[in-house]
Formats: sequence, C-alpha cells, structure tokens
Amino acid sequence: MSVRGLAGRSGGRASLACVWRTAIKPKWLALLGFVVLVLVIFAQLGLWQLNVARDTAHEEALAHSSSQPPIALTDALAPHQPMTSELAGRTVTVHGRYDPQLQVIVTDRRLDGQPGYWVVTPVTVEPGGAHLAVVRGFTTDPASVPAPQAGDVQLSGLLAPGESAPNEPKPLQPGQMQTVDLAELVNVWPGALYNAMLFPTDQVPAAPAGITHIPPPDLGSDGFAWRNLAYALQWWIFALFALYMWWRMVREEHERLALAAGGPPADEPPAPADLPEITDHAQTKERTP
Repeated sequence: MSVRGLAGRSGGRASLACVWRTAIKPKWLALLGFVVLVLVIFAQLGLWQLNVARDTAHEEALAHSSSQPPIALTDALAPHQPMTSELAGRTVTVHGRYDPQLQVIVTDRRLDGQPGYWVVTPVTVEPGGAHLAVVRGFTTDPASVPAPQAGDVQLSGLLAPGESAPNEPKPLQPGQMQTVDLAELVNVWPGALYNAMLFPTDQVPAAPAGITHIPPPDLGSDGFAWRNLAYALQWWIFALFALYMWWRMVREEHERLALAAGGPPADEPPAPADLPEITDHAQTKERTP
C-alpha cells in the first residue's frame, strides 16, 4: 500500500481527534450538557407516549368492574359526584320511578346496522329523589315509542359515563338530543342528577313491547393507539436531531478555526503532492546498471 493511502486513513483519524479537541472546550461541553438534558426529557416524553399507546390500565379497570357483584347505585355513586373509571362497566341496581315527561330522544343511532334513535328516560331514584338517565331502548320511529312502566321499578344494568357534547350541533326537534350529554341534561331535568347513565339488563316489571333492548356497550378502548406511537417516535427523532445539531456546530467551529489558522479542514487529508511514493524494491533493482 502507498503512503498516500496510509495518510488518508491516519488523516481521517487525526481529523476526528481534532474535532473532539474542539468539542471538549468549555462552551461546547456546556452546550452538550444542555443537549443531554433535552435528550433525557424527550426520551421520557417518548416513553410516556408509548405507554399511553399500549396502556392496558383502562381495560384492566373495566375487567375488574365487570367481575364485581352488583351494588346499589346509591352505595356506589352520589348525585353530581364525578364518575370514576372503577365504576364504568359496573353492574348496579336501581329502585325508583320513570318520569316520562322528561324523556328525550337521541338521534343518529344505529343498532345492527339499522339507523334509528335511542330512548332515554330518567328514573327518579329512591331514596334521594335524584334523576338517573336510563337508556330504555332503540326505535326507528320516535312517535311510536311506548310509555315506560308506571309505578315503582327495579332495574339492574351496566353503569356508563355520559357522552361528550356534539362536535357539530344541528337543529333538532323539541325533546331530541344528538348525544347523551349529561352537562346539558342537568339544565333540562329538574333536581339533582347522577353523573352516569344506565344500560338496563334486567327490569321488574318487564319493559313493554314496542322498543328494542340495547345490549350494554363495549367500554374498552379501540386497541393500540397508533397516533400516540407516532408521537413517541417524533419525540425520539427530535432528541437525535438535537444531538446531531450539536455535533454539526462543533464540526463547523473546528473547520472555521482550522481555516483561520491556514490549515486544511478537518475532513481533508494532506495534499497528495506533498507525499512521496513508495516504489517496489525489485523494480528499482532491475533498473540499476
């Protein structure tokens, strides 16, 4: 191998060493400390988003709730009390009376692919007299919905949180809603209101015919949150980019100082013209008279 090739390799190693000598200067070490802090923060944010993406705590809480024995609503939740994740999916029993005058129809619903409406009627819970939103069933014709049972009823069903307000409110007929928005119902129904709704699974006396029973909803998540995974990758890319920018700034500083001193840039080996060539000894001997 010629000296030229050896010089290229040694020049690259020497250039890297020169850049590192620039990197260990106090101002660049101080900046590196800040970059390391950014790396740690961004890495933790990425891990947090990854844990959100694969979080199973919600599903575990629902599984725990569904495995618990039924409990009286009045023992599990107080009117206006925030509903916790431990109560979502819990089977509760309710004793009270339906109030048909306050019944509302929830639009744009589907059951087994068929469009229709939810029928939501409050039950005045005893003891206490607070209202609980009960999803009585599904119908395709709101005008033909049968009245609820008169008198006392005993209900058993799945407790669920209320729905969010609609993103795009639409003009509706009186007595209709787009979602089971408890924040809206508390201003419509008089008295206290439970911050939950009930999907009945059993009722005594039995519900009248003419309305389709709605199975309890699946309150679990939709699976792996790919959007949160993308956020996690973004945080890690930002962290690597911060480290790259620090290294690039150090290299540019080294090259600037080298040019100012009249030397070659860090990534350039010495000029080939200044290097002697090593010739083969045998060829030299043959040329000797």
